[in-house]
Amino acid sequence: MQTTDREETGVLLRMRAITMEFPGVKALDNVNLAVRRAEIHALVGENGAGKSTLMKILSGVYPHGSYQGEIVFDGKPCAFPDIRQSERAGIAIIHQELALSPYLSIAENIFLGHERARYQVIDWHRTREDALFYMKKLGLKENPDTPVNRIGVGKQQIVEIAKALAKEVRLLILDEPTAALNETDSENLLRLLRDLRDSHGISSVLISHKLNEVAAVADTVTIIRDGKTVETLEVGEAGIEEERIIKGMVGREIVDRFPKRSVTPGDVVFETRDWTVYHPEQTERKMIDRVNITVRAGEVVGIAGLMGAGRTEFAMSLFGRSYGARISGSCLINGVEASLTSIPKAIAGGLAYVTEDRKEYGLVLIEDIKRNTTLAKLKKVAAFQVIDDAAEVREAEYYKRAMNTKAPSIRHLTMHLSGGNQQKVVLSKWLFTDPKILILDEPTRGIDVGAKYEIYTIINMLSSQGMACIIISSEMPEVIGMSDRIYVMSEGRITGELEGKTATQEAIMRHIIQT
Repeated sequence: MQTTDREETGVLLRMRAITMEFPGVKALDNVNLAVRRAEIHALVGENGAGKSTLMKILSGVYPHGSYQGEIVFDGKPCAFPDIRQSERAGIAIIHQELALSPYLSIAENIFLGHERARYQVIDWHRTREDALFYMKKLGLKENPDTPVNRIGVGKQQIVEIAKALAKEVRLLILDEPTAALNETDSENLLRLLRDLRDSHGISSVLISHKLNEVAAVADTVTIIRDGKTVETLEVGEAGIEEERIIKGMVGREIVDRFPKRSVTPGDVVFETRDWTVYHPEQTERKMIDRVNITVRAGEVVGIAGLMGAGRTEFAMSLFGRSYGARISGSCLINGVEASLTSIPKAIAGGLAYVTEDRKEYGLVLIEDIKRNTTLAKLKKVAAFQVIDDAAEVREAEYYKRAMNTKAPSIRHLTMHLSGGNQQKVVLSKWLFTDPKILILDEPTRGIDVGAKYEIYTIINMLSSQGMACIIISSEMPEVIGMSDRIYVMSEGRITGELEGKTATQEAIMRHIIQT
């Protein structure tokens, strides 16, 4: 059911006619949002739709005066000059990149910025006891003295929520909280949001591209498109279909999540034989165990498996041995054993690797699209070791058009692009190196449905041109929908091989558990 004017009764937050402009672009245009007490309210939309901008306004990241419109929280007009003031009102935001100090303990992180102290001296006993109180509420059973870099990402998310509870949060904003979590940790986090709602009356605003999670946990869904509020949907007892949300997000129905293609694979381009890799520090620990795979020209090969199966370690070890120790086995490119012992040699040999973490390893965020596009092979746009700016501009403009990257110009900093457009720049960078084999590690992580479809279309285009593609993805429907063949990996070993056309999630799971 669609609503146009929600009842004031029970409304905790109301944002009216929020408008914000950056130089050359209107990020938000008359956006409205209402969140009730004790509800989970999902905020969805394509990358660049304005979701994170709206929440940064609410949390004081963008201060009052930098936007137009009105914020009413708990019946009172608010004009937050900074994050501290929004926190005092009971609003806390948890960003996708967690704001934790890795070498401080769990207890220290929980009270960082509002320490338990007397006479400007930290009371360590009280810090520890209070930390245990909030940890127990959230089911976190770790020692509060444990440094947060020694616990998993899922538990680090819980520490962030404990920080919010310690500030007496009433509205919790979570920006892509499960993007880096495995399925088990994601389910635990969503269960925790329900408990905070039901047992503590805490409202949550959930920003997520994982629409199955939105449909499963949200009470209400607000859709934003192109900086404008499209509609607010009440989920109700009957639930809500993902396709209904997608239609609102992209303005049309997407009949097929994965674009159709018809490619006949050619000869084997890439092959590994008995590829074995040990942990770089714990050199007795085998991470990859005698892996044998083949990839043909024009073929898309998927690698499926659970978190920790060794998929990323396998890919990184292939790409110039950027992971691992005591590496043995052989790689063949076009039937000839290749020396891929460094990243420059891997690039020269025709291998490209689109990392799973585009912000940390894929891009130089403070550089523009132009420089990021040519960075991996500068000699292509250089003469006598001097970069030819005209040639660099020409190449960057070509890939911006070819990838349909949405940006004002190639001089635009990549830090200001949406996730989907950042991923297109990463793809441009590696395509610029003229690869024969393209490894894509979580190619659509953290991007929306519409942008995913564009990335899938690009992959199909590349395979139709004869490129050999390897896709690693934690989303089984993505692996199945995009792959001609699928290798299943578990505990560093290949445990099965399936044809993409007949593969099912159940069949993949059977190969995973039969280890």
